[in-house]
Amino acid sequence: MEFGVQFFPSVGPGQKSAEQYWSEALQLTQRAEQLGFANVRTVEHYFHPYGGYSPDPLIFLTAAAAMTKVIRLVTGAVLPVFNNPLKLAGQIGMVDAISRGRVEIGFARAFLPHEFGRFGISMDESRARFDEGLEQVTRLLEQEDVSAKGRFHSFEKVTSLPRPTQKPRPPFWIAALSTEDSFENAGRLGHHLMGIPLGGAQMTTLLKIYRDAWTKAGHPGRGRVMLAFHMFCAESREQAAIIAREPLNIYLRSIVDAASDWIQAWLRKTTQTIKRRSSSSPKRVSSHKSRRVAPG
Repeated sequence: MEFGVQFFPSVGPGQKSAEQYWSEALQLTQRAEQLGFANVRTVEHYFHPYGGYSPDPLIFLTAAAAMTKVIRLVTGAVLPVFNNPLKLAGQIGMVDAISRGRVEIGFARAFLPHEFGRFGISMDESRARFDEGLEQVTRLLEQEDVSAKGRFHSFEKVTSLPRPTQKPRPPFWIAALSTEDSFENAGRLGHHLMGIPLGGAQMTTLLKIYRDAWTKAGHPGRGRVMLAFHMFCAESREQAAIIAREPLNIYLRSIVDAASDWIQAWLRKTTQTIKRRSSSSPKRVSSHKSRRVAPG
C-alpha cells in the first residue's frame, strides 16, 4: 500500500490568496517526499472556491517536478470535456519530460453545471466528450502521424510533441464515483482506478466489477486502485476533531454550493418524472385498504 497527498483548494481570495495557497502546497509537497509519500495530485476546476484555484493541474505538477526528485505527480483529474486533445497531449508530454518520467494522468468527467454553462457546453455531452477525448489523447501519446474524425474534435496526420518520456505513455487513471459502467470501462481499457469512496460498502462491489473487467480483458495483474479520504492526525480523537472540523466543513459547504445548480436540476427533473407517471397512470377503484410504499 502507498500513501499520497492531494491538494483540493476549497478557498477564495477572501480566505487566502492563490500565491499563499500554492506556496504552501509546494512546501508540503517537498515535505511529503521527504517523509516517503508516493505521490501528489491536484484537481481541475473553474470559477468557484470549490477547486477554482486549480484550473490546470499540470501547471502545479510542473512546479512540483522542479522541487522534487522521486515523488510521482498525478492529475486528479484533468477534464477532457473542457480541453482540446491536441493541446492536452502536448502538455502531458512536456510535463513527462520536465519531471523525467514521473507524471501520471487521471481523467474525469466534469459534473458541475456552472462550469458547463460558462464554457457553453451541454451537460448531455459529458460522457461522449470524455470518451472521445480519452481515446484521442491516448492515440496521440502512443502513436505518431495520428488522424481522427470525432464528433467534437478532428485532425489529420498529427504527431504530438514532445513525445512521452515514459513508454508507451504515462500511466492513466480513471476517476469513478458510483456508476458500474465507469468501473467496468476503466478495467476493460486497462487503466488504473481513481475511486471516490462515497458509497461505503458499495465500493467493494464496484471494485470487483473493475477487477473482473480488467482480468476478462486480458491485462496482467489486477489493476491499481487509488482511494481518497480526508485524514488528520493528532494526539487524540477529540483534538483531531476540534482542529479539522471547520476546514472539513468549509470544503463540504463549498461542494454543496458549487453543485447547487445540479441538485436543483435533479430535483426538478425527478419531480417532473413523478408528475408525468402520476398523470399517466390509470386510476383504479379498489376495495382493498391502501398501503404506504416507501419511495425508491
